[in-house]
Amino acid sequence: MVQDIHPSKFYNEYNPCEISDKDYLIFFNSEGKILLGNDDDRVDFPTGVFRNLTEDIRYLFSIDDRKYFLAVGDIEPDIEGYTYYGIRQVRNLFDGKEVFAVFTAYHLCKWYNDNMFCGKCAGKLVVDEKERALRCPECGNVIYPRINPAVIVGVIKNDSILITRYRTGYAHNALVAGFTEIGETLEETVAREVMEETGVKVKNICYYKSQPWGMAQDILVGFFCEADGEGVIRMDENELKFAGWVKRDELELQPNSLSLTNEMMKRFKDGEV
Repeated sequence: MVQDIHPSKFYNEYNPCEISDKDYLIFFNSEGKILLGNDDDRVDFPTGVFRNLTEDIRYLFSIDDRKYFLAVGDIEPDIEGYTYYGIRQVRNLFDGKEVFAVFTAYHLCKWYNDNMFCGKCAGKLVVDEKERALRCPECGNVIYPRINPAVIVGVIKNDSILITRYRTGYAHNALVAGFTEIGETLEETVAREVMEETGVKVKNICYYKSQPWGMAQDILVGFFCEADGEGVIRMDENELKFAGWVKRDELELQPNSLSLTNEMMKRFKDGEV
């Protein structure tokens, strides 16, 4: 999955240090696209050499001994040999720790850009000096990075799994998915989302694994469960264009191995679930 970058190590501790020439400097433009080197389809981030292009640089995280920084604000630098790529392009074109770095940097970039002013008093927020937070100097309100909890559900009936395809957006096979609502447990989210999207009741809900998904500011939590009853499908046509029971040997996986959804489908296809 996208976060599986072994033997590399991800360090997310807050460290408000200065950028050096060898560190990576991440630029996102107003459309949310990232500036990357385009030499032989190889991910190549701009380095701290270009720090004079922006006045607001913030430490993000480190992978191994390489530090990543964010150029904050609406900055669209023109650097020879570099091109802007959409987040989904990065997902499809490249592998490894670079994709995880882009996703996580985008998560933090969205948080900074979406939280410039205090929601209590409308004061200008400032970067906290001791932790990864934004603080209002007027009223003391503190804002932490937003993380949206969502479930991914593998519903099984005999030798088949419930496959969906979204009406818009991502075009490949997927599993039932949805966000946790206020006052709801993750297990209750599983039952509700499966019912809402497909009309299927479920039982024996079991946790599988979780995954950070920075491109949507999510933490994805995977569950497997069983259909309770006949498993008759009543698809939500506003959200889905397909929902059906698919046998193991007929299951088509997603085109890459980055997502929790694809790993869960592969585990079922390989007879491991």
